[in-house]
Amino acid sequence: MAEKVAKTESEWKQKLTPEQYHVTREAGTEPAFTGKYWKTKDAGTYHCVCCGQPLFDSSTKFDSGTGWPSFFKPADEGKVEEHKDKSYGMVRTEARCASCGAHLGHVFEDGPAPTGLRYCMNSAALDLKPKDKQ
Repeated sequence: MAEKVAKTESEWKQKLTPEQYHVTREAGTEPAFTGKYWKTKDAGTYHCVCCGQPLFDSSTKFDSGTGWPSFFKPADEGKVEEHKDKSYGMVRTEARCASCGAHLGHVFEDGPAPTGLRYCMNSAALDLKPKDKQ
């Protein structure tokens, strides 16, 4: 189980850019094909921009054609929590950081093998740590 990180809204606003705050703390979505990681192929680990928890390994990233970084599984079990999201008249599965509760994106059942899942994430919620700098 992930260690929980708690900050006030004021502390999050000081730490994050306005876009990062909107996406991670207000469950926003960046426009497709605009985030810095949607087409990145660099090797490394994607961490939560809010708390630094490792979330996804670049070896699980794939081009979904959606314009957002997509992964077929989290780096470790228990790092990403899934919640039912009924916003905008739809029922989807929301992905959140298990440590700080940051909204990351959504999970869909149209991904590649071996999981069949597509973790469709917002670049604004992620921080890529290159493999050679870990």
